[in-house]
Amino acid sequence: MAQVKIEDVIDHLDSDIRKALEQTIKEVFPNQPFNSHQAFRIFVRMVRRKCNTWETVPDGLVKDA
Repeated sequence: MAQVKIEDVIDHLDSDIRKALEQTIKEVFPNQPFNSHQAFRIFVRMVRRKCNTWETVPDGLVKDA
């Protein structure tokens, strides 16, 4: 099993994840105003609370670049 530093993965993909979260919120709650940056900050905070700094994942989910 491999380990990934989940916060660093989120930080690395922050732009794409923020856009995906924004699209999700728009689809689930159409016509509701929200701040995508604030929503992303809260999302990251919740990930930090729910996940360990290092998360174990199957080796097949990680490959060397």
